Amino acid sequence: MARHHNITGELTQELLAAGDAVAVSSISFANVEGSNDVSVDLFIQKQGTGRFYFFKQLLLPADTSYIYDTNFNNNAGQFGLFIKLTKTASETPAVDVIIS
Repeated sequence: MARHHNITGELTQELLAAGDAVAVSSISFANVEGSNDVSVDLFIQKQGTGRFYFFKQLLLPADTSYIYDTNFNNNAGQFGLFIKLTKTASETPAVDVIIS
C-alpha cells in the first residue's frame, strides 16, 4: 500500500517511523512549487547509530518529478526514513512524496 506525503518548508520531516514495517521499492518526488527548484535530502536514521543518506542535495527543478528505486524495509527497532527540503529561492519549497 502506497503512502502519500505533502512536504512543505525546510524542516526535517519523518516519512516512515522505525517499526512501520513498510517494504519500500520506490519513492516518487514531485516538485509542486511551480517556479523554483528545490534541494532534497533523503536519509535513514536510527538512534545511536546515525544518519545515512540515500542522496544529499538532489536538485529537483520546478514542476518535475524524480523516481528513486530502492530496497528498504523499516522493521521494528530499525531505521526511520526522513526528508529535508532546502529552498533555492525565496519561495517555500513544496514536494509531494509517494512511497511504494
